[in-house]
Amino acid sequence: MSTPSDDQPSSPAADPAPRPTRRVFSPDYKLAIVAEYENAPNGEKGAILRREGLYSSHVIEWTRARDAGVLTNRPAEATTSAKRPKKSAEQLELEKLRRQNEKLKSDLAKTRMALDIMGKARALLDELSGSAENDEPPTTS
Repeated sequence: MSTPSDDQPSSPAADPAPRPTRRVFSPDYKLAIVAEYENAPNGEKGAILRREGLYSSHVIEWTRARDAGVLTNRPAEATTSAKRPKKSAEQLELEKLRRQNEKLKSDLAKTRMALDIMGKARALLDELSGSAENDEPPTTS
């Protein structure tokens, strides 16, 4: 008697659940949802989110993007040109060296301050030991 598992070999490639894909929202959709959400009365805002399968953080993020001018109806080429240009290797190294230089300056200032304090402490101890040698011990009667 053969079982169904004997007929089909078990392999990881035969996984019945496909990998989920990330949802991508168009700028038009985002703007429409933000407008609908903002115009809805307070009791209806949650219903919009449930209907669309969204979170309030989506709407907040999209509202901020719209207010900053990033979220528009323009084509994708216009939004990609707004990205920061990549820094060259020389620029990255220069920034790294500047950060290192600032750290070393800070460490040097701390070391100088510590040496100054140690010098003052030594001078105070020298003065105290000199005055202790000059003092006569108390006499007992």
